[in-house]
Amino acid sequence: MSGFGFPDEDARLVVERALDEDLGTVGGGRDVTTLATIPASQESVAHVVARADGVVAGLPVAALVLDAVARRLGTGRVSVEPHVADGDRVARGDHLATLRGATRTTLVAERTVLNVLSRTSGVATHTRRWADELAGTGATVLDTRKTTPGLRALEKYAVRCGGGTNKRMGLYDVAMIKDNHKLAAGGLTAAYDAVRRDFPDVDVQVEVTTTAEALESVTAGARFLLCDNMSPALLAETVAAVRATGEVVELEATGGLTLEVARSYAETGVDYLSVGGLTHSSPIVDIALDLDPEGA
Repeated sequence: MSGFGFPDEDARLVVERALDEDLGTVGGGRDVTTLATIPASQESVAHVVARADGVVAGLPVAALVLDAVARRLGTGRVSVEPHVADGDRVARGDHLATLRGATRTTLVAERTVLNVLSRTSGVATHTRRWADELAGTGATVLDTRKTTPGLRALEKYAVRCGGGTNKRMGLYDVAMIKDNHKLAAGGLTAAYDAVRRDFPDVDVQVEVTTTAEALESVTAGARFLLCDNMSPALLAETVAAVRATGEVVELEATGGLTLEVARSYAETGVDYLSVGGLTHSSPIVDIALDLDPEGA
């Protein structure tokens, strides 16, 4: 379905919940406007159209929504012919896909398709700006857990479509020792040792704010450091000190990063820049659905 690993099952859950919101749940739900104005037998052609430049992500959602609507309401099938792929750059006016089939199904599904597709394409478009800004530096942009509740899998998929990389999916797959963990556990090394003891097979990342903390983390055994809210000068100093240990350690800049300063941070020698804004502050890409009067 997609070279970026489309999260099919997660997307199906999102679609079902979104349709519950839109149609209601009594008797399978209903769209009072469409059911009143569109004959059950009517078929049509419609186009999913970009109203702004951007990067596409989430096109497989269209078929999931259309199939779910047809199943719930018995309104008839609609086929989807994509004209672009997830990860492609598109321009205003480009046709992203053509829909053919029952008009009722198309119109009932319209808003849910566009809500998801506009959101995920917005994340992909924002991520692509970061990926382009970091091109040639050796650094990669990462996302965070600052995602929309219920949409994490789709938003992180969109980050991949935009040229970024997923950091961790949740609290379960990677341990991340932050300031509050250090305080509660009695120190950085104590926190690291506790995670290693209880979850020996889980990767551990440690947030540091000084060069001394970075070196303590490496001595404790950490091999992934989050350098939080450091200036480019302090970050460069920390990177040099960690590299001088001879250990293979992945280094990430994090905290308050913007596109305007991204390259200066990347050029310190870090491997990654993590940006919560990829998922919590990306504007949507305006995408529309237009019936084709000539295609019926």
